[in-house]
Amino acid sequence: MLIGIAETGMAIWILSNFWPRFNAIVQMIVIGIMNTLEFFLAPDLLLWGKMNAVFALLFIVLIGYKEFYLAKKINQQAVC
Repeated sequence: MLIGIAETGMAIWILSNFWPRFNAIVQMIVIGIMNTLEFFLAPDLLLWGKMNAVFALLFIVLIGYKEFYLAKKINQQAVC
């Protein structure tokens, strides 16, 4: 239940666009920690087993790319 509440809070935070870079960093850290724990403690419960770590890493890269590369590029084009 607490995980669901935390995920709902994170979704609201994302949609609010409040401190987006800090939000992206928190998301990347939480996903990394969560998937590391799942990898070692409960791989049998994951949809793709230990391969779930690959998808988590790709998701972390996507979040970083969106927030630290694309957002910066869009802001630079808006200024010009």
